[in-house]
Amino acid sequence: MEADQKEREAPPGISKGAKRSLLERIGHGVFRRRILVLVAVVVAIGLALPFGSDVTERLSEGGITATNAEATRADNILNKDFKAGAPHLVFLVKTPGSVEDPAAVKFGTELTDRLAKESGVVQAESFWSLNGAPPLRGEDSKSAMVLVRLAGDENEVSKATTRIVPNIVGKRDGFTVEATGVAQVRAEVNTQSDEDLVRAELIAAPLTLLILLLVFRGVIAALTPLAVGGLAVVGALVMLKVFNMMVPVSVFAVNITIALGLGLAIDYSLFILTRFREELASGSDVKEAIGTTVRTAGRTVVFSALTVAVSMSSLLLFPMNFLRSFAYAGISVVALAALGAVVVLPALLSVLGRKVDALSLQGLFRSRKKAAQTDGSGGFWHRWSLIVMKRPVPFFLIVTALLLVVGSPFLGAKFGESDDRVLPPDAPAHVAAQYIRDNYASKEDSPLTVVLPGVPAQADSTKIGDYATKLSQIGGVTRVDAATGSYIKGEQVAPPDPSSARFDAQVGTWVSIISEPEPYSPQGGDLVAKVRDLPSPSTDRLVGGQAAQLVDARVNVGGALPWVLLFIAVTTFILLFLFTGSLLIPLQAIFMNLLSLTATFGAMVFIFQEGHLRWLVGDFIVTDNVNIRMPILMFCVAFGVSMDYQVFMLSRIKEHHELTSDNVASVAWGLERVGRLVTAAAVIVAVVLFAFATSGLTPVKLLGVGLAIAVIVDATLIRGALMPALMRMCGNGNWWLPGWLRAFHNKFGLSEAR
Repeated sequence: MEADQKEREAPPGISKGAKRSLLERIGHGVFRRRILVLVAVVVAIGLALPFGSDVTERLSEGGITATNAEATRADNILNKDFKAGAPHLVFLVKTPGSVEDPAAVKFGTELTDRLAKESGVVQAESFWSLNGAPPLRGEDSKSAMVLVRLAGDENEVSKATTRIVPNIVGKRDGFTVEATGVAQVRAEVNTQSDEDLVRAELIAAPLTLLILLLVFRGVIAALTPLAVGGLAVVGALVMLKVFNMMVPVSVFAVNITIALGLGLAIDYSLFILTRFREELASGSDVKEAIGTTVRTAGRTVVFSALTVAVSMSSLLLFPMNFLRSFAYAGISVVALAALGAVVVLPALLSVLGRKVDALSLQGLFRSRKKAAQTDGSGGFWHRWSLIVMKRPVPFFLIVTALLLVVGSPFLGAKFGESDDRVLPPDAPAHVAAQYIRDNYASKEDSPLTVVLPGVPAQADSTKIGDYATKLSQIGGVTRVDAATGSYIKGEQVAPPDPSSARFDAQVGTWVSIISEPEPYSPQGGDLVAKVRDLPSPSTDRLVGGQAAQLVDARVNVGGALPWVLLFIAVTTFILLFLFTGSLLIPLQAIFMNLLSLTATFGAMVFIFQEGHLRWLVGDFIVTDNVNIRMPILMFCVAFGVSMDYQVFMLSRIKEHHELTSDNVASVAWGLERVGRLVTAAAVIVAVVLFAFATSGLTPVKLLGVGLAIAVIVDATLIRGALMPALMRMCGNGNWWLPGWLRAFHNKFGLSEAR
């Protein structure tokens, strides 16, 4: 009680009569203009909802490779100058008899002609239009493929897909037509994403409200964080649409951005609301309670949001728009969550005042003392922290060993790309693609492409023919198509025909390589290396296609990763130093976060690469690898959220240490004050993330499960055991600074007086 009284009478960094801090002045300003603030928010939401309601229809799966990567440049030239490349749509025609029966020939030819005449179709070829090309026929001769390439950019391709496919697929005259291909997969991903979003919200909202009721013991108090969370979600949708107007934003960003926004907004609101109730319980009037809450808890929220934003901004260092889109969206939604907690929520609390505890459910729960009425020495977290700090070394060693063991599967991680198998097992595009995978020897729908700028086919036909011959001799290559004809195993098997004209343009020519290996398999990567090593007629030769995209993505990620890790480490250290005035605590925080994420990554490989625990997290297709961008994205998000909880705890520990200079007592007091709050916040975030883990899309499921595990591990093993053990082992060294750095921090540190 005495420590709390001192805290209220003379908060750290502010003496009586001193000039109020900026945040406290903001709090008082919000109190005076509370009605205006709330009206402005209602108007903004009313305008934002119609604008952001169709965001999932406008997002993409693009931007997975760097704009300057070789595969990207090759694909861009093919699309722009040749109007060619891998097919956007693949129609699988299943026949009751042989594909060479007269009825099948008639049906297949008419279907190919019909597709060729569709608006937006650049090219339509099939087993029947290419004189019975064997690679386009199933091994049992009961199915064949029709390959369709569409015109325009990604949005135009998407519109053409949704217009064409429903009119083609189905059963007629005994024949069955199914659709797959990159455009159809993208269309089904968008549809699945919409369904997943609704389901996740229906699961997360009532569970979150129940947890908030358990925390606050009152209906009004429980609903206020949800209101701020709703504001963050609406804002996230708007920001995603705005950013998509400037850069490609991944469709996968919707689910994770909303989960992050909702989780952080509720986290921040919990912290603000808890401090506000403490201030009211201590005897402050509503105005002073708002001012003090925004000055203290608001400062922590702003700083916490800054650390999360910095972690998310590291994604900007990667050259892929896919990852950068998460940075734009993540920074925006974190800023919205902080704004909602520091401005909108105080305005709402200013109106509610002491009625924030109205509709109390206290009688339904066991009676307990309010946080403001305890000296922080009798609760569970206080007692537990003292147990840990009595034996810090054993706790440190046990927790560290446990996390390293859980993380060990990550040593066997394999990284690949996403294809139709991101969809549920029964998704039509996946079913058709899997049938092709099982019944066709070569990968007609995912060729490697070699662009030869400056080599006109007509003038250099001999060079092109020789080059195509050598390509066809590479192991794993089943056929090479060029302007000079088709080649198999070093022999020309077909002369050029009318369809060969697609390989020639003013800028040069290109070659299509059909191969046996899956494009995202290790063998596919080896094939790319062999093709790139083979001398070509053009010094500007570019190799593209899905397999080449994965090879280039690995190079891009590997090149940027060290700089990303360095950026996160340096910025986190600087921010935590400014916040705590300590050199050792920032190093502890970085170490604990890395250790926590090691366990998370191990679980990710154990579940999604090796296929364990599908009964628990929901069925998905095991591809024996993990999408190469998912660990990067998970690292940046989880690191930021972990720092969120670190800042919450350090803020209260630092407050008590400035009053008492007692390291052990400060850790115990801070853990008691924030432990319950961090636990509740972590459970809420985990519930929201696990709700998104019900997604039928494997990347969203992976991120949901992985981040939920990261949050739970951080709030329990890390904050509940490892952190107090480390701070006890370091003792007063936690707060040591050389004199010149102490003076620097006193002048530039993040103090409540500023």
